[in-house]
Amino acid sequence: MKKVIYQYIMMGVAALSLSFGATSCTDYLDKTADSDVNPEMAFMNFQNFQGFVEEAYNCIPNKESNFWCCTFNWGEDELMNTGGGDSHVTAHFDLGDYRNWYGNDQSYLHRTASSLNPTSTDKFAHSLEHAWYVIRKMNLGLESLEKMTNATQEERNLIKGQLLFFRAWWHLEQMIYFGGLPYVDHVIAADGPFDLPRLSFQECAAKAAEDFRAAADLLPDNWDNTTVGKRTLGKNDLRITKVCALGYMGKALLWAASPLNELGAQVGASKNGNTYKYNTQLAAQAADALGEAISALDKSPYGLAEYKYSNIYDHEADKSSNSNYSDIFRTTGQSWKMPGSIEAIMRGPMPDINGSNWNFAKLWGPKVNNLVEHDAIIHMPTANYINYAYGMENGLALDDPESGFDPTHPFKNRDPRFYHDIMFDGFKFLNTTPGAADAGFQYLEMFTGGNMVPTGNPARSADGSRTGYFCQKLVPHQCNKYDGMYNWGGSLQTYLPYMRVADIYLMYAEACAAAGGATYKSTRCNLNGADAINTLRDRVGAGHVAQKFLGDHNKFMDEVRRERACELAFEGFRWNDLQRWLLLTEAPYNIKTRQEFKRVGDFDYSKNDPRDAEVTGWSETVIVERAFGTKHYLLPLKESEVYLYDAYRQNPGW
Repeated sequence: MKKVIYQYIMMGVAALSLSFGATSCTDYLDKTADSDVNPEMAFMNFQNFQGFVEEAYNCIPNKESNFWCCTFNWGEDELMNTGGGDSHVTAHFDLGDYRNWYGNDQSYLHRTASSLNPTSTDKFAHSLEHAWYVIRKMNLGLESLEKMTNATQEERNLIKGQLLFFRAWWHLEQMIYFGGLPYVDHVIAADGPFDLPRLSFQECAAKAAEDFRAAADLLPDNWDNTTVGKRTLGKNDLRITKVCALGYMGKALLWAASPLNELGAQVGASKNGNTYKYNTQLAAQAADALGEAISALDKSPYGLAEYKYSNIYDHEADKSSNSNYSDIFRTTGQSWKMPGSIEAIMRGPMPDINGSNWNFAKLWGPKVNNLVEHDAIIHMPTANYINYAYGMENGLALDDPESGFDPTHPFKNRDPRFYHDIMFDGFKFLNTTPGAADAGFQYLEMFTGGNMVPTGNPARSADGSRTGYFCQKLVPHQCNKYDGMYNWGGSLQTYLPYMRVADIYLMYAEACAAAGGATYKSTRCNLNGADAINTLRDRVGAGHVAQKFLGDHNKFMDEVRRERACELAFEGFRWNDLQRWLLLTEAPYNIKTRQEFKRVGDFDYSKNDPRDAEVTGWSETVIVERAFGTKHYLLPLKESEVYLYDAYRQNPGW
């Protein structure tokens, strides 16, 4: 039987409405009693038609928690522990086993067919494989707009804008993993021929960009300011807006301009300079879209969340802070409020109450002595990635001769985001005084031979850190059996946004760099490329891009990429970035390492800041080296799909 494409592109439409969680579950989204059986009624007014559109929101997979223990960081940024973690997609990707994406339910790319259900509110029922279903549904809606007879112009615009956006978004989400695909822009009859050719990425992106542009022209800056939105005032924050559509228009064009899609997959791009070769015309178009999005932020509900902390290690916001950077990724003590702060632009359905407790919240800290309870899985940041992405407070990379990095005090004067995101040697992991059996684990021993690492202590490879670090960017370190933040009383809610404001600035900076360099500026924005990077560094208190990089195209692009690696660390974007920059196969982006060092002296971690500690023997040990070739720049399509028709061919090498 023909599978995903026939099941979804050619299948009939299922239930015509479904609201997607407490944040947006409102009266005007409820369908009428007979809207399932009467097509004319289903589309005649905004209430019914919006119910039809809701399923596109509902189908967006929660990439961090759409199964018990998910993976989503597949670049050189993350390593998983042995035992529990070696069955996950991350470990298989390290081996070059990309076919595992459809043989493994533990990522948002795939869900067993019997589990998929676009109408379900169960987060385990969704994956990226809803794409063809939603695309067909959006096309059906676009071809039914003339049936919306009982509606205002504003209501028609809102419906059409959402339909166009989701048709493009679900195409783009597939394209970044599989390359160019058929761009399905009409309803294909169930008994009709399906012979649309696979387009190139650039051809497909052009069509997506057209849809995003049209959507941006129809969607509001802020739903709360529309007549329709006033009916649900304050409950519209998951809705697609003008800024969101412009952001994705820019993303589609920037990805199309990037080296992979301009030159094709190849090995050696870092040596021959091809990693810097973009399509400058497409990059300029991307800069215009993203610049327009930045200029529209003032009218939108979005902005850069504040990075103000009275205690950075515990993520305690300063009393003067009006928005919290940490709340982009998780909220605590706020009745399970949807994370995002003011920065999240694109999100899916509201997560289930206390759902983080049962999977995501228990995957980031040590399992030594069951300090973090439940699943035997640990996501660990790699030493190579931390040393690359998290430079110095002055804005320079660790290996820059002017950075001031001191390998005898390696944790001192680092980029402020290092202290927010990373648990390092001497970090106070347990705020609550532990019992006698765990007293030695209150402050993390991450040095070579320490009680949290495998060197000289083989048991730690399964329950400690293989890399010398843990991560707390997405889940606070208080998620442990003593501090109990993952328990009911912590009201912990987690969610990874698909796009946030910082990403808009980062993509704009990259598009500017590709189109003309650090000083390039779109006519639709008052910032140039360097200004965009400096805006993000100003937010956290890091130094601006050094003057010596501004006149060198390649060096400025390197800084843009490093800033992107730091700001978006562990949010699920790194594999796609290395892929489109033609760096997946290149050293040092093909290795994962552990940090080696020894403590010096008798430093009292209970009384002093761990960043001030002295160490010796600062070096790295390679744990994984990926042997990748050109075929690894795209994921393989399912074998069951590539036999559908001659023009739908498998990706090269698979």
